[in-house]
Amino acid sequence: MSQSDSETPIPDPAYFLKLTQARMPFGKYKDRRLIDLPERYLIWLAGKGYPKGLLGVMLKDVYEIKLNGLEGLVNNDRHS
Repeated sequence: MSQSDSETPIPDPAYFLKLTQARMPFGKYKDRRLIDLPERYLIWLAGKGYPKGLLGVMLKDVYEIKLNGLEGLVNNDRHS
């Protein structure tokens, strides 16, 4: 049975873990965890356009997490 468009997709725990551990590979915030990037930088990226590929997807997801006040779902001390 296929999932209808009205159903909420089930989050992938492995992706979420990878998201919380991923680091910025370049620029001013090189080596900083994506989840720890300043919100102002994520807003700037949202306006400028995200990089292509998985990094862009992860940056967009981090932006959505912060935009919706869901940082509490990520324990910053466990994944340092």
